[in-house]
Amino acid sequence: MYPIALVQVFVAAVVIERIFVLYFQASVAKAALLKAIDKLLRAGQIDRALKLATDNRSPLGRVIAAGIRSINERKEVVQMLMDEQALSEVPKLEQRIGYLAMFSNVATLAGLLGTIVGLIHSFGAVAKASAAEKSTKLAEGISEAMNCTAFGLTVAIPALLAYAVLQSKTHRLVDEIDEGSLHVYNIIVDVKEGFARPTDAGQV
Repeated sequence: MYPIALVQVFVAAVVIERIFVLYFQASVAKAALLKAIDKLLRAGQIDRALKLATDNRSPLGRVIAAGIRSINERKEVVQMLMDEQALSEVPKLEQRIGYLAMFSNVATLAGLLGTIVGLIHSFGAVAKASAAEKSTKLAEGISEAMNCTAFGLTVAIPALLAYAVLQSKTHRLVDEIDEGSLHVYNIIVDVKEGFARPTDAGQV
């Protein structure tokens, strides 16, 4: 059961770290940010728009900032730099989440191994025990085996659930980066071409 307990520690560490990153550092009020960036860019306040995106400190903010910094470049260059920044941000969101699925499998298999070892000890002890002790030894071995299985599943199930939840959150953040960066790119193109068509900043 000690290896399972060690896996439990690793699971807790990954979950806590990923929750902090995904739900606090990377989360952003996308609609409000895009609306503010839209207003500033169309008003010609490029420096203020860049400062707003930079101060946001989210992956979406850094992607937007990469586009605004290159606003004087050709459209293709702006798109390339924003895509490059987005490609560097996505792996940071996805890192270590895959370990949770692995830890879930490890905990399950470790529990199964503990079950088998417990049964081996149980039958080995019964073979050497006196008639009066056989039932006690058998019960102790089976109890050890079942406890390992239960502990393994107790660690594996929450790890798998956490994996699903964090993976879903990561996908939502990646979608926000894609949608938000495209929206800002279109604004930059409009500004560069001297044409500002009315848009709904809350929709991408």
